Amino acid sequence: MIAEPDPASLFIVLRLYNTLSRRIEPFVPREAGRVGMYTCGPTVYRDVHLGNLRSYLLADWLRRALVAEGCAVTHVKNITDVGHMRQELLDRGEDKIVAAALAAGQTPQQIAARYTELFLRDETRLNILRANVFPRATEHVPDMVRLTERLLLRGNAYEVDGTVYFSVASFPAYGRLSGNVQGTLREGVRAELDPHKRAPADFALWKRAEPGRALSWPSPWGAGFPGWHIECSAMSTRYLGEHIDLHTGGVDNIFPHHEDEIAQSEAAFGSPFVRHWVHGAHLLADGVKMAKSSGNVTTLDDLLTLGYDPMAFRYLCLLTRYRARMNFTLGALRQAAEALDHLRQRIRCYAQLGGAGGDDIEPWRALFRQRLADDLDLPGALAVMQRALASGLAARNKIAFALECDAIFGLQLTEVAREHEALTAAERHAVTEHVALRSRRRFKGADAMRRLERVVVEDHPSGLVLARTERRLTGRTRRTVMSARAVPHARSHELSWSILVVSRDHAEDLERAVRSVLRVMPQFAEVVVLDNGSADDAAERLAHLVKRERRVRAVFADRALGEGAAREALRLNARGVNQLHLDPSVELSDDLFALLEPVLAEDGTGLAGPWGLVSDDLRSFTEATDREVDAVQGYCLAARSDTLARLGGFDPRYRFYRNLDLALSFAAREAGLRNISVGSGLVRRHAHRAWEALPDVERERRSRKNFDRFLKRFGDRRDLLVASV
Repeated sequence: MIAEPDPASLFIVLRLYNTLSRRIEPFVPREAGRVGMYTCGPTVYRDVHLGNLRSYLLADWLRRALVAEGCAVTHVKNITDVGHMRQELLDRGEDKIVAAALAAGQTPQQIAARYTELFLRDETRLNILRANVFPRATEHVPDMVRLTERLLLRGNAYEVDGTVYFSVASFPAYGRLSGNVQGTLREGVRAELDPHKRAPADFALWKRAEPGRALSWPSPWGAGFPGWHIECSAMSTRYLGEHIDLHTGGVDNIFPHHEDEIAQSEAAFGSPFVRHWVHGAHLLADGVKMAKSSGNVTTLDDLLTLGYDPMAFRYLCLLTRYRARMNFTLGALRQAAEALDHLRQRIRCYAQLGGAGGDDIEPWRALFRQRLADDLDLPGALAVMQRALASGLAARNKIAFALECDAIFGLQLTEVAREHEALTAAERHAVTEHVALRSRRRFKGADAMRRLERVVVEDHPSGLVLARTERRLTGRTRRTVMSARAVPHARSHELSWSILVVSRDHAEDLERAVRSVLRVMPQFAEVVVLDNGSADDAAERLAHLVKRERRVRAVFADRALGEGAAREALRLNARGVNQLHLDPSVELSDDLFALLEPVLAEDGTGLAGPWGLVSDDLRSFTEATDREVDAVQGYCLAARSDTLARLGGFDPRYRFYRNLDLALSFAAREAGLRNISVGSGLVRRHAHRAWEALPDVERERRSRKNFDRFLKRFGDRRDLLVASV
C-alpha cells in the first residue's frame, strides 16, 4: 500500500511578496498556527476562464503551503451573485447577472445558481481545495447595509437621493495599496461622471434601484443594491473578523477593488484590515490579458473538448512564478500535458516496482522547503522534485518524497501511485496472460492484451507498469502553431506572390476564394491558409485541399488567434516578394495580380488593393476606388514583403478584423508611402461570416475598441490624409 503523505514533513516558513509593503517579508499570522484567508471569487454570470482559474490556483497553492507550515487555515471565497464587475458599470446601474438572465430567458437567481455550480465543478476538475465558506453576496445584503450605516455614522460616507457614497477624502490613507493616491487617481478608471458625487473618486456603497429592477433590496435609503466593493468587505469581516491575515486576488483587483476594500473596512473598524496582500499576475493569450472583452478566453470545457486533462493546466501554471505574467497557448499546454504524463509514468513505475528503502530524503526536503519559502517559488520546487526522481534514491524513497511534494502541488500523484491497487480480478488475469504470452514469444497475442478497457499494460526493464487508460496522453494528430512567432519564418522570397488567407470554419467560403485565386495567380506563386481554430470538419477539408493542390500550404493554429496575430503569422511565413492578404469572403473574377504587381513595383507605393477608404477628419471614412486613398481595406490588401517588414507588420493587439487595415495603412502614410486602390472590377465580395455571426452590439463594441486604438496613435495626424496634401 502507498502511504498518505504527511504535509508536516515539509515544514516551511513562507516569505511572500506583500503588495501593501511592496517587499518580500515573512508571512506571520496574528495568531500563531491559525490563518484567516480571503479570496475574491467569481461573479457568476458566465463560465470562469483560465485566467480566472490561475488566480484561484494561486490561492490553493498558498493554502496548501500554509497547511504544510502547520497552520489551520480558514479559507473564505465569495460568490458574487450581484453582477458588478467594475465601478463604471455600477455607476450606470448595469448588472451582468441581470443581463445574462434576460439574454437566456432565465431569472437572475437561476443564472447565478447554474454558474456557481459550474465554477465549483471547474475547481474540482483542477483539484482546488474547497474553501471552508463560500458566502454569496445575495445572502449577506443585511451585513452590507449594516456596514454602510456604520460608515455613515463615522462620517466616511454620504447619501444622495437613495445612493450612498464613500468619501475618499475622509480616508487619508487611500492609495497605499495601489499607489493611486488622491490627486493622481488614474485617468479613465471611472469614466462615468455622476453628478451626485462630491468628488469623482468617490464610489458607491449602496445604489438606488431604478423602477422595475430585478435585483434590489430594502434599505434605510430605499430599495437598492450593494456596491461590489462593500460586498467583499462585509463578507470577509463576517467570517474572518475585522483583521484578516491573508487576502488574495489578481493584479487587476488591486485598484479600485482592493483599494476600496481597505478604505471601507479600515474606516468602519478603525484598525488595519489585512496583514498580507498577495496578487497573481495576468494570464495572457496572444500577448493580451485573457478576458471576455478581448475575445480571447479559453475555458476548461474548451480544453476537455480538445482532449486535454484539466490537470495539465494546473501543471502548466506550476511552471511560472505567480507574480510573472504567463502567456497561454495550446502548444505550451501540450508540452505541459506531455511532461505531466511523463511524471505520472515515473510515479507508476516507482510505486509498482517498489524495492527497499535507502538514502535519507531530508536533504531533498530542505531544498524543496527553500524554494517554497522564497515567495512560493513553485517552478523551483517542481525542479527539486524532478531532480530527486532522477537521482540515485531508492524507488520507495522517490515515491515518498514525490507524494510529500504533491501535498503542495496538488497533481493527484497519490491516486496515480495507487492505480495498480484497484485492478479487478479480470484485469489481473489479463495482465498475467500478457506476461505468459510474452514469455512464450507470442507477441501478437501479448499486444492484444496490452490495452484493456481501463488499463494500459506497458513493459519496463524491471517489470510491468500499469496505467489508467484515461490518464495516458494520446499522440499528436496534427502539428499546430501557438503564435505568430511560432510559425516558421520564410528564409527567402523566391516566389513572386504569396496569397495569404486566414480562415475559421465555413470551409465552402475558403474553397471558393482559393479556387478563384488558383485560376488566375502567376506561375511562381503560393497560397498559404492559416486555419484559425476551425472545427474538425473544416480543418479536415482544408487538409484535403492541400493534398489536392500542390501550390496550397496550410498552417494550423492551436487556438483562435486574433486577426492581427493571424495575419502577422502569415506575413512572416510568406515566401513571395509580394503578398496578397485575402479574406475568405472575397472571390477573384480576373487577373488582379497583373494590375497589382506594377503598382507595387513603383517607388513610394505602400499598400494596394481594390477597395480603398478616404477621410477628411480621421473620424469617418468613405469607400473610394481606383485612385490614391488614405487606406486600403483589409478584405483584399497587397504589399511588398519588404514594405510590410519596414512597417512592422500587423499589430497583434487588433484581435477583431475591423480597423486593422486603418492602422497598417496609416503606418504606411506615416512612412511617406502612397496607398493605391486598383482593380475594383476584378473582385467580388460575398457575405462576411464573422461579421454576420455577431449581434449588433458586439459588432459595435469590437469595432470601437479597434478604432479607439487607431485614434490613440493617429487621431491627431490629419496631415497624413490625402485630402491634406
